Amino acid sequence: MSSTRTLISPAQLARPRGRFLYWVVFALVVGLFTLVFLGPLYWMVSGGLKTTQEVVQSPPTLVPRTVHPENYSRAWDVMDLSRLLFNTLYYALGALAFQLVLDVAAAYSLSRLRPVFGRAILAMMMVTLMIPATVLVVPQYLTVLDVPIVERNLLNSPWVIWLPSVTNAFNIFLLKRFFDSIPRELLDAASIDGASRMRTLWSVVLPISRPILGVVSIFAVVGVWKDFLWPMLTLPDPAKQTLNVGIYSLANGVPENVLIAALAIASVPTLLIFLVFQRNIMSGLTAGGLKG
Repeated sequence: MSSTRTLISPAQLARPRGRFLYWVVFALVVGLFTLVFLGPLYWMVSGGLKTTQEVVQSPPTLVPRTVHPENYSRAWDVMDLSRLLFNTLYYALGALAFQLVLDVAAAYSLSRLRPVFGRAILAMMMVTLMIPATVLVVPQYLTVLDVPIVERNLLNSPWVIWLPSVTNAFNIFLLKRFFDSIPRELLDAASIDGASRMRTLWSVVLPISRPILGVVSIFAVVGVWKDFLWPMLTLPDPAKQTLNVGIYSLANGVPENVLIAALAIASVPTLLIFLVFQRNIMSGLTAGGLKG
C-alpha cells in the first residue's frame, strides 16, 4: 500500500523541531503571497485616503498621517462614476446575454449535434487563443468601422462591445467540455420521451450546467469590465465610455489622491465578484463529470 510522498515526512513532522520549521516556512510563504497580491490593493485604498502632498512625497508613507474619506465622495462626483458604472454594467450585461445564447449554442452543437468538420472548426477556434489580442485590434476595428454586408458603422454603439465579445473560444471550449461529460443516457431518455433537440437543451442540459454557466457568466462580465484598449478605440463619445476609459479621459487636472480613490472604487465590483463567486469559479472549472 503506497503512501503519498510529501516534502516533509510524517515522522519529521511529528518532531517538535520539524513541526516548528514547517509552520515557520508556511507562515513565510503565506505572508509573502499575501503581500504580493494584497499589497497593491492596500496601497491604492490607502492612497485614496491621503492628501495630495502625502501621495506624491518621497519616500512614501505606509499609513496615512491623516485620513480623508471625502476623497472618495469627491472622486465619485468629479469623475462622474455613477454614469461610467452604469455604462459599464450595461455593456457587461449585454455581452453576458449574447455569450450565454450564442456560445452555449455553439458548444452544444459541437458537442452533441456532431456537425460536419466539427473537429476542424473547434481546432481553428482553439488556435485563436494563441494569437495575442492586440494583434486582432486593427482588423476588428476596420470591421466595426464598416461592417461587411450590412455596411454599418458600429462606433459609439453597444454593438461594438457586444459582438466581439461573443467570439470567445475559451468559453466555448469550457462549455463543450462540460457538455461532453453529460451521460448519453440522459439525452437518450429525453429523446425517447419525445423531446426535441431544443427541448433537451432547455430542460435537461442547461439545468445541470449551472456551474459552468456561472463560470462563463463571471468571465463575460469581468472581461468587459476590465477591458481598456478596445473601448478606448471604439467609444470616443465621453457620454458612452466605460469606467476604465472614462477615468483615463478625466485624469488630467484631477489631484492624484482623488484619481487613486476613483481607481479604488473602480476595482470594487470585480473584487466583489471574485470574493462572492470564487467557489463557483473553482467548481465550474473542475466540473468534468456527473455523479449518478
